[in-house]
Amino acid sequence: MYLVSVIITTKNEEKNIEACLKSIKGQTYKDIEIIVVDNLSSDSTKEIALKFTGKVFDKGPERSAQRNFGMIDKSSGEYVMYIDADMLLSPDLIEACVEEMKKDNSVSALHIPEIVLGKSYFSRVRRFERCFYNGTCIDGARFFLKSAFVSAGGFDESMSGPEDWDMDKKIKTAGKIQLLEVDSKSRADAGLKVRELYGFIRDRGVDPSRYGAVIFHNESEFDLSRYLTKKGYYSQSFATYIKKWGKNDPDIIKQFGVLYRFFCVFTEKGKWKRLAAHPVLTFGLYFLRFVVGFTFLMKKPVPK
Repeated sequence: MYLVSVIITTKNEEKNIEACLKSIKGQTYKDIEIIVVDNLSSDSTKEIALKFTGKVFDKGPERSAQRNFGMIDKSSGEYVMYIDADMLLSPDLIEACVEEMKKDNSVSALHIPEIVLGKSYFSRVRRFERCFYNGTCIDGARFFLKSAFVSAGGFDESMSGPEDWDMDKKIKTAGKIQLLEVDSKSRADAGLKVRELYGFIRDRGVDPSRYGAVIFHNESEFDLSRYLTKKGYYSQSFATYIKKWGKNDPDIIKQFGVLYRFFCVFTEKGKWKRLAAHPVLTFGLYFLRFVVGFTFLMKKPVPK
């Protein structure tokens, strides 16, 4: 078996970290190293993490530096994966990732489908919106061949927001990024840990049996002000990212262009059928897109 290092970056995540770590401990794949990189939490995040792994470290100032520290400096795995503390892994996810990487030596990283949890209308809208981004330039790889990640130089620590897009572009210069598309194995013999995980997910509005190997993102119930604040913060690094690759780069044209971000990403490859099938969610999706777009324009992230 190949060792997989899973890196979780944290800051005051006592409400989320235990469920996240339980989902890793409950994996069908057992050769896993858990590394928690904390940014000076003032709550019990580190104390909870230490119940699951002895590899808990302090590092700042931002998540890019935390991820690099865990994935490059502290990991021992042939494969490295980063997640946030509010994420949960479906039981077969890491096993599926390793199997997918072994199929093709030219693949250096994987995009992993992400399912947003939550029962409110806009949480359901976010879940609906996120499914359109899988495997596109709006997505970001999370599972890497460590040697490829190191060769690419890790995350650009001058960015906080678009560093995952930047990482994808660097990885693509040496290898391929594949979208993980795997149906989950039967969980008829699921143990207590898996049943507990599934109950946790169902309580947040999602039936996990509908999905295969995915990441469940346990975002708090949607709050527009908090959502826009986060998006506005991320936009502060956009000028750095655009300047690095050039405003005429094909990916950047898509990532920041109205045509792709508002229309093509939702309609390409037959995806328009999802919009037509869910008009109520589609309305909410476009409402959020226009509000976020307006916020970005006010921040003026694109350099002249």
